[in-house]
Amino acid sequence: MPQGYQPPKFQYFDGVGNPKQHIAHFIETCHNAGTDGDHMVKKFVRPLKGNSFEWYTEMELDSIDSWEHLEGEFLSRFFSTRPEVSRIEMSNAKQRQEEPATDFINKWRSLSLKCKDTLSESSAINMCIQGMQWDLLYILQGILPKTF
Repeated sequence: MPQGYQPPKFQYFDGVGNPKQHIAHFIETCHNAGTDGDHMVKKFVRPLKGNSFEWYTEMELDSIDSWEHLEGEFLSRFFSTRPEVSRIEMSNAKQRQEEPATDFINKWRSLSLKCKDTLSESSAINMCIQGMQWDLLYILQGILPKTF
């Protein structure tokens, strides 16, 4: 090993959490360390523990022929426990009677991060405004803000 070499520090995955996020972190860590493609297959076991490590060790030897194959198998085995939100749920979000506007906007933006559909910023702003109390909704519809 070259002097000063630091092995990559992977985020651990135990089978709970967001597997897509784990894959994204793993790929980024590998790329930053100069590893890509099928070389990542050999490194993939390092951040696994618990159920995910057990899944990996129970796979048939030589059953994986590429990084893409391993990634697909992993994502089909582990799924996100994070609930997805639809556009309908977002459009049904309403500001409560005594809820400050900033609290509602922050709550709505957090909800929008879980949305499975991509919204343009102008659509998101309009949808958020539609959920506000009437007095603020009336004012903001006249102003038509361009950003949050």
